[in-house]
Amino acid sequence: MIAIVVPAHNESQRIGRCLSSLQQAARCPRLGAEPVRIFVVADACTDATARIAEQQGAEVLPCQARSVGVARALGANAALAAGARWLAFTDADSVVAEDWIAQQLAQGCDAVCGTVQVDNWRAWGRLRSAMRAHFAKTYVDADGHRHIHGANLGVSAVAYRRAGGFAALASSEDVALVQALQDSGARIAWSAAPRVRTSARKRYRAPGGFGATLAQVARQSAPLGPVAAQP
Repeated sequence: MIAIVVPAHNESQRIGRCLSSLQQAARCPRLGAEPVRIFVVADACTDATARIAEQQGAEVLPCQARSVGVARALGANAALAAGARWLAFTDADSVVAEDWIAQQLAQGCDAVCGTVQVDNWRAWGRLRSAMRAHFAKTYVDADGHRHIHGANLGVSAVAYRRAGGFAALASSEDVALVQALQDSGARIAWSAAPRVRTSARKRYRAPGGFGATLAQVARQSAPLGPVAAQP
């Protein structure tokens, strides 16, 4: 079967949309009715994230690590133990395309690094035009890119095990895994075909993730008030 792993920390406002898109992707005819199981790792959640995920049919794994690397690894290990042949990873603030999983598998590689599209820039207020322009100018949304996003990542079970899995990192766990995959000789597709829309929120979760990168760009554009990771 195919497994989808979603780490989540207090994502009750966004997890519903994410799971709805994942369920739609799991029903893609191109998968040939192969079973798809969704694992949500509820990491130190104090809101309704776990309850919402359970109501929408996801398998919820609670933990208190407050570490996206630990959360992704926990979900991956549960999926592998359940017999997954392919692991697809995204984030709770993201929405995937209907053919997201099928496009990952279609690359015919050991791993797939996909791109992301920003959902909207409203959170950045008066800086939204500058942020949008900077992203359009510097981001490569095309095959052959070299972006790495935990929100759009896929890897075969064999390659994941060979690379040693996710490290217990608070951020950049996706970069570390891809480096380990490269070191192990895995064939990696740098593809823009698997589509994912993600948020551009100011109160990001991972201190070195996509949201933190956007915050750094914003600081360079103009003085801001507090922009920090959510506790």
